Amino acid sequence: MRLAQSLALENALVQADCIEATEFPDLSSRFRVYAVPKTVINGSGSIEGSLPEQFFLEEILKTLPTPEPCEPPQAT
Repeated sequence: MRLAQSLALENALVQADCIEATEFPDLSSRFRVYAVPKTVINGSGSIEGSLPEQFFLEEILKTLPTPEPCEPPQAT
């Protein structure tokens, strides 16, 4: 939770929300929260448990789409 919120503070493209699973059973069910902490990434990927920062970042990067390679500009 703290790592996700730290990322959101550092980058405007990252949003982090923290909820209490027992107070929001609909969200807990929707995102299949069986253990906490659980980090849901873009509604599809997730991380369960607390991880060291490096592993947390690696798991987040695995869920992101692979960027298409850029072609170098052609000389005119």
